[in-house]
Amino acid sequence: MKNGVFNWGRTVTLVTVAVASFSMKGYSQDPDPDFHIYLAFGQSNMEGFPGVENQDKTGVDPRFKVLYAADADGGRTKGTWATAVPPLCRSNTGLCPCDYFGRTLVDSLPDRIKIGVINVSVAGTKIELFDKDKYQGYLGGLPSNDKYINDISTKSYGGNPYGRLVEMGKLAQKDGVIKGILFHQGESGAMPSNKWTDIVKKIYGDLIKDLSLEADKVPFIAGDLLSSSKMVKDLPLSIQNCFVASSQGLQGRDQWHFTAVSYREFGKRYAELMLPIIKKELTGVNDKRVKKTSAETNALIITTEGKSSVSFTLPQSAQVSLKAYTLAGKEIALLAGAEYSAGKHTVRFTANTLPEGVFVLKMNAGSLSATRTVMIGAN
Repeated sequence: MKNGVFNWGRTVTLVTVAVASFSMKGYSQDPDPDFHIYLAFGQSNMEGFPGVENQDKTGVDPRFKVLYAADADGGRTKGTWATAVPPLCRSNTGLCPCDYFGRTLVDSLPDRIKIGVINVSVAGTKIELFDKDKYQGYLGGLPSNDKYINDISTKSYGGNPYGRLVEMGKLAQKDGVIKGILFHQGESGAMPSNKWTDIVKKIYGDLIKDLSLEADKVPFIAGDLLSSSKMVKDLPLSIQNCFVASSQGLQGRDQWHFTAVSYREFGKRYAELMLPIIKKELTGVNDKRVKKTSAETNALIITTEGKSSVSFTLPQSAQVSLKAYTLAGKEIALLAGAEYSAGKHTVRFTANTLPEGVFVLKMNAGSLSATRTVMIGAN
């Protein structure tokens, strides 16, 4: 499939669009419930590194927007929406997970749904920069070789990146609804002695409170590090409604930063964690309103059936391998491994095989393959 296989077998169709910067003020009297907004913050990988390739500058659906959050930023105007052509953080940053997170969502959701992102990130920073009670002390105590962190924070975000994220979040709430928070940090200072997990949890709680959100309706999605981090993977144990996008198999251009190819895949993995949640919220929407592509008619279709079974539909007979993985990429169960005829099949399992939770199902059937993030027992 062109441009990769997305959740539910969707394929992106690229259409060249002009970059249009505009304010959403006056677009509607009230916030549009179909304009889904995501806050993003972190350090260099969420900023975007190592740059933007030509293929990423075209094909951005105008339903995918970015709200510029930085001051004096290469001709961009803070507080205005634009079609989300990268870079999405600041004009001198690069491709980041937000790019293909948003592209995947708009490709996978009804045409009436728009996606917006707000990205406030600072390369090299420790998590304390986003703690509204600690950022001043952190910036004041930076060693000389880290003064660039203070420069970015001051010149781009008025000296308070967390405050800028909240400011832009409140502005965005006039136009749409905040649906989730995207996070990637941990290369700097993610150690138990630094109480990193506690600070991340506090920041999430502060954002929920300061933006008048409901934690059970606004997932916190963190991305694992290039060198996988147990602390990142364990965040769901401490933070409610938290999910972790796996970095398994992704490549780096150095020991810290992902390649452009991996940023594209990483963004899709973030999106695959949100899509089941959004789909559940959109129950009752006529399936015909969801985008269909000709490729879907030949794709594998995987669905969950309550708490104890998974169904799949084959377009033709094939040898099937259906495995379940944790979000961290660890294989936990082989659900199917045999020859199956064309049509729908149901595989049943016990809680010992696959307990309640969120899992990634990976299926191979002949020349076809599919990956689906599912919530077992969440219906």
